[in-house]
Amino acid sequence: MRVLLDQCTPLAIRKSLTKHEVTTARQQGWSTLSNGDLLKAAEDAGFEVLLTTDTHLRNQQNLAHSKLAIVVLSTNRWKSIQASVNSIVQVVDSARPGLHWIEIPTLAE
Repeated sequence: MRVLLDQCTPLAIRKSLTKHEVTTARQQGWSTLSNGDLLKAAEDAGFEVLLTTDTHLRNQQNLAHSKLAIVVLSTNRWKSIQASVNSIVQVVDSARPGLHWIEIPTLAE
């Protein structure tokens, strides 16, 4: 699947998404797009999954008709994400259009 990493999603996660073509919003030239415009651009470009840490996305956008699988991580702290990377990979691997929320336990630093 084609996976788009949103602006604040740690880049290191791409190493774990080996089954997918992973691109960042910055690589696409979309780092300044607002959420609604980013979702449209991603759909128009043929992305299938948006991986984001924007926990407000589900309250700011009407996602009912989105063609994207939107995987939202509850934090952007790499140490916490790294501890949950297997769960994240499983969700991305099986993602279907719609919202997928992953609660990442916060680790003490």
